[in-house]
Amino acid sequence: MTETIQKSLFSKIYTTLKQAIKGDESFDYTAGSIKKAVILLAIPMVLEMMMESVFALVDLYFVGHLEHSSFAIQTVGLTESVLTIIYSVAIGMSMAATAVVARRIGEKDPVVAAKAGMQAIIVAFLIISVISILGVIYAKEILILMGASLEAAEHGYIFTQIMIGSSLVIMLLFLINGIFRGAGNAAIAMKSLWLANICNIILCPIFINGFGPIPAFGLTGAAIATTLGRSTGVLYQLYHLFFGNGVLKIKISYFIPDFKQIKALVKIAAPGVLQFVIASCSWIFLAQLVATTGGDHGSAGYQTALRIMMFFILPAWGLSNAAATLVGQNLGAKQIDRAEKSVYTTARYNVIFMATIMLITLCLGKYIVSFFTNDELVKTIAVEALQIMSVGFIFYGIGMVLINTFNGAGDTWTPTGINFFGFWLFQIPLAYVLAKHFNMGPKGVFIAIPVAETAITLASIFFYKRGKWKRIQV
Repeated sequence: MTETIQKSLFSKIYTTLKQAIKGDESFDYTAGSIKKAVILLAIPMVLEMMMESVFALVDLYFVGHLEHSSFAIQTVGLTESVLTIIYSVAIGMSMAATAVVARRIGEKDPVVAAKAGMQAIIVAFLIISVISILGVIYAKEILILMGASLEAAEHGYIFTQIMIGSSLVIMLLFLINGIFRGAGNAAIAMKSLWLANICNIILCPIFINGFGPIPAFGLTGAAIATTLGRSTGVLYQLYHLFFGNGVLKIKISYFIPDFKQIKALVKIAAPGVLQFVIASCSWIFLAQLVATTGGDHGSAGYQTALRIMMFFILPAWGLSNAAATLVGQNLGAKQIDRAEKSVYTTARYNVIFMATIMLITLCLGKYIVSFFTNDELVKTIAVEALQIMSVGFIFYGIGMVLINTFNGAGDTWTPTGINFFGFWLFQIPLAYVLAKHFNMGPKGVFIAIPVAETAITLASIFFYKRGKWKRIQV
């Protein structure tokens, strides 16, 4: 009897995992088991975000073993910090697309959902094109402005040019995945990043160290490999948008500008973009503050710790994305109670995940950091940064779910306000005072991060309980 129950349970778990990895748009997220709905969405979303975080880690690993590795690590880190502005636009538009597509799918209107997704691509393309051109022209000046020494900027500005110049590819990767998530097909989003990362992992050593007729490009090779890898992922996405068998059927006519739909999307996306730009600018300021108070080694140590932290946090963000899709679709189906239960279930899973990661980084931080750099001074700073920042992981996990709840409901102004006060009026001043006034240097910046993130989570809980998100129309 017991053996039969165990086999039945194993069979159910195996079937659910297979369904999640394979992708199943026939599953109705507005009915049935909420736990199963969260798992079906969360597994591919977690794996998707793990793949996104692998991009930076792969680059970090290979360039961390180059000559002048402190310059190379700093360049990769500072460029990623600047790219967070592009990520902000991409995520903001992606979030708006997810909210609108999910709401229309919940209302059983896939044609309007598909049209909305294509209009989001038009808007993001126009914005990113301007940023991309400016980034290519002023790459060296950007690195110096971020706190890099003139020597480090000279060493790495071509890497920055290529990475910012490929912003359109980054935007499409995020945005199209947001469209798939809104439709409930998180598996396609996951697979596109798997493909992109496999290409990046193969191409990185080839373009960095050289292979056959391909010369060794060094640091620049990392940018070439990453751009080619991401481009491959985008081609995979486009194939499934136009020729796939999913619920969204795309036609060329959907790319004709629909100004009413664009206006509706911008209304949601504008505060969403601002929301992430606020956070990104805060991280940029912190990176600059660490570079000016800790020098090239301090900056490299912080960037190493940040990349490792993002490797763990992005999967948690992926899990929390399940809340956005479930909230959007269930609000569209007028099932508010089910939307709330979805939030609590997702938050519980995220807390368990982040608590586990916190223990791993606290206990094994030194060994993890050693894998990415040979520089002892960089290692010391990176371990300190990683262990201090990881203290707030549980609060990060709760906060992510609540932020995605607001965004999935289309209530993008609430998290924008929370981010403005939490990052600009609290985190930045706190980091500056600790680093400069109390002469704590980079350590003061490290301490300010978990303190501010905890405050942001507490504010998110307060506004979640007020319930404005339940009444938003999109």
